[in-house]
This record gives sequence, structure tokens and C-alpha cells, in this order.
Amino acid sequence: MSLVGTGEIVAPAAHGGYGVGAFNVIQLEHAEAIVAGAEAVGAPVVLQISENAVRYHGGLAPVGVAALEVARAAAVPVAVHLDHATETAMVEEAVRLGFGSVMFDASVLPYEENVRVTTEVVRLCHASGVWVEAELGEVGGKDGVHAPGARTDPAEAAEFTARTGVDALAVAVGTSHAMLTRTASLDLDLIAALRAAVTVPLVLHGSSGASDETLAAAVVHGMTKVNIATHLNKAFTAAVRGRLTADSALVDTRAYLGAGREAVAREVAHLLGVLSVRRPAVAAS
Repeated sequence: MSLVGTGEIVAPAAHGGYGVGAFNVIQLEHAEAIVAGAEAVGAPVVLQISENAVRYHGGLAPVGVAALEVARAAAVPVAVHLDHATETAMVEEAVRLGFGSVMFDASVLPYEENVRVTTEVVRLCHASGVWVEAELGEVGGKDGVHAPGARTDPAEAAEFTARTGVDALAVAVGTSHAMLTRTASLDLDLIAALRAAVTVPLVLHGSSGASDETLAAAVVHGMTKVNIATHLNKAFTAAVRGRLTADSALVDTRAYLGAGREAVAREVAHLLGVLSVRRPAVAAS
């Protein structure tokens, strides 16, 4: 139990045909809540720290070390992952701190440049046993730099994974980051085609915009790692807002942040149940 490599969670899920929840950590309360939710249902989980969260904290170590310590104390397998890193220096720091994986995002670069720099990151990380995720086919909504409606081509995805040696691939199939409504429409046929073409686990970014039913369908069609951030932030904020509204004299931050932590733990437990669905062909084998 406790802290494990990301591949130790994602690889068995890909082989078994079920989904893995990867949830973003911004404050310590997020990490505690995510692990509590995973423990409630006895499921492994991935704690993700984005480059934007690192900038918020002024560095990777404060939030990264906290997440690692929460993972080490967990009663279920927990991995710690650096998400959407665009700087090699930050990747190197994550490796030094003991992160189990990094997602290196060079998707805004021309294809050949994406291949070149991603291959370099894979070489660096694999030398320390760290698992690497990359992105191909821009996912919308990330700082306004990705084109809406972009999709990942299966043949290009197969070539990219073979050339770079990445351990997982984030693909564009209809989601968008930072969605506040769960109305995203996923191209399930494209997910199935990507699953057939690519030998590494597929990753769904921008999953907060997908309904429970859509997330389950994505797993059934071939997704493995499912990233969720905004949806949990909505639950956290609503609980904090409700607690402060109910008691205008409240000043103890533990009281209202605790309410947010409890709300996130409940939602994580629920979402892990949604993602536990298995692909029929795998379940029958």
C-alpha cells in the first residue's frame, strides 16, 4: 500500500480494462480528501500536481513533498504525478523528489519537435524509473492555446508512442479543460480506434466536463487514466461557501476548509466507483 509508482496503478488497469482516477491537488486538503475518498472504496488513486499549481505555491517542493507524505501514509496504493509540465527543469525536480510519473506537455509544438523533446524527457525519466505521459492532439481550454475541436489521429498516435517510448498518451477526443458544466460529448468511436492503434494506456484530460455516464462509456471504449480537477474544485468551493454562509461569524479556517475536504472525499469515492466499470471484452477474457 501507500506510495507506489504510477505504472503500478495504471498498467494493471489498462490490462484489466477498468479506469483509474487521477485527481488534481492544489492545497493539502485536496490531497487528504482524495486519499480519504480512495480509502473509502478501497481503490488506488493518483494525486496530480499541475504546473499551474506549482506556480501558485512558488515551487514544486512545498506541495509536492506534502502530497508524497500523504501518499506514504495511505491505506491504499497512491501515486504522485506531475501534470502538464512544460519545463524540463521541473521534470528533473519531480524526479529528484520521488514522483512516480510526469506528464510532459509539448503538444503546442510542431509534431517533429514534440517527438524530439518528449523523447529526451522519456530518456531522462526512465533512467530513474519514472513513468512518462505525453499529449498528442490538443485538448481545448488550456490557457487558450489549444484549438477547439482538435482530435488525435490514431495512426499518428501509434507512430508517436513508438518513436518517443512514452508510457501513456493523453489524447484529444472531445473534452476541454476547466469546463464548469458536464456537457462534453466524447467521440467514443475515436477512443476505440485509438485503443486499437496504441499499445500504451490512454489518458483523458478535461474529464470534469463529462457526465458519469460519459466517463463510464469512455472507459468501456478504451480510456484508462481519467484526469479530474475542476469538478472537485466546484465541490470544494460549494461546501466552503455553504459553511461560511451558514455562519457569518466563523473565522476558524479548519471549519470551512474541513467542509470542503469532506465534500471532495465524497465525490472522489463516487467517481472511483464510476470508473471501476470494465470493458466487456476484457471482463469476459
